[in-house]
Amino acid sequence: MILYSLFGRSVMSIDVFGRIFDSVADPRQLSKVSYKLYDMLFLTICGVVTGCEGWQDIEDFGHSRRGWLQSLGLFQQGIPAHDTIARLISRIEPTQLQKSFIKWMRQVNTLTNGEVVAIDGKTLRSSYNRNNRKSAIHMVSAFATANGVVMGQMKTDMKSNEITAIPELLKLLEIKGCLITIDAMGCQKNIARTILSKEADYLLAVKGNQETLYQAVEDAFRTIKPKAQIHIERGHGRIEAREYYVLNADKLSESFSEWTGLKTIGMAINYQHDGKKESIAYRYYISSAPLSSETFGRAVRSHWDIESKLHWVLDTAMKEDACQIYREHGAENLARLRHIGKNMIKADKSRKASVRRKQRMCTMDVRYLETVFLAGCNALID
Repeated sequence: MILYSLFGRSVMSIDVFGRIFDSVADPRQLSKVSYKLYDMLFLTICGVVTGCEGWQDIEDFGHSRRGWLQSLGLFQQGIPAHDTIARLISRIEPTQLQKSFIKWMRQVNTLTNGEVVAIDGKTLRSSYNRNNRKSAIHMVSAFATANGVVMGQMKTDMKSNEITAIPELLKLLEIKGCLITIDAMGCQKNIARTILSKEADYLLAVKGNQETLYQAVEDAFRTIKPKAQIHIERGHGRIEAREYYVLNADKLSESFSEWTGLKTIGMAINYQHDGKKESIAYRYYISSAPLSSETFGRAVRSHWDIESKLHWVLDTAMKEDACQIYREHGAENLARLRHIGKNMIKADKSRKASVRRKQRMCTMDVRYLETVFLAGCNALID
């Protein structure tokens, strides 16, 4: 069945939207259901895309766009109260929503060979439970840096649990041929083996948590000076220069055969000068890919896109850190729906604008909101 907007053109097949969430079970007693699950999910994602920060905002959006929603065949009985929205979204089993998200991304996004997928965690700072003082939740995300979309995510209770969460997340993803970049906390033998088992390569930062390996890599570059790849940036009164060096892993002073597939070691030197002070930092890496200094440097720079193009956007445009939701699964489920909304906005190429500006345009122009949804679902429609 094709739904039609107030403007008389086809917008979305309810079957298409339903296919994204067909594995999500309704946690309510069916005899007491007043609002369909898909209607509520559609409303919540619309709210996220338009910049809503909580349940009340989503209810307000629903009332302001009631005519449009009903023209799509939704909410014929009226818009639910924010408490009703909160209860339903917070009771949905998170793993079901996670599977739907990953299935959707597999269908609408194809990773290319050699593409960098950055993995990193982010704490939802206001999601701690006020009743039992339970820690704020921590979401580990896989971010495809070339097209700027989230491929999947996994919830942990603490940052230290990233070590166990990362392998579980990797098992869910289709990453064949990709280069997986992770910071020093993820520099673990088990994680390296998991990446290789998915027919991908790893690029892992090395720090003091792997002291012997760190010392061996540092000593290798102290002894041998290969040709560098240099990258210089100037702007805002600051000069930043980065140098990238790579060596074959057989240049290490001792064998590290327990690191499965290890082929390359890398060193990145970062120099900054702002006219008043200067700083220099050395970072070391290991990789299962036979990297050149150029591809190594590009991968290291791409990894930080997860901070600037995902975490920063979630905080500044979508106000994630300020969100006070914490009951049941509310914080985790809403975080995942933010990722869906962010990916939909990113998929739209009809207008060149920031995420925040696109959110405002979706709020003001329902036709553009339809465009964003179509962009996010195009591969499914095809």
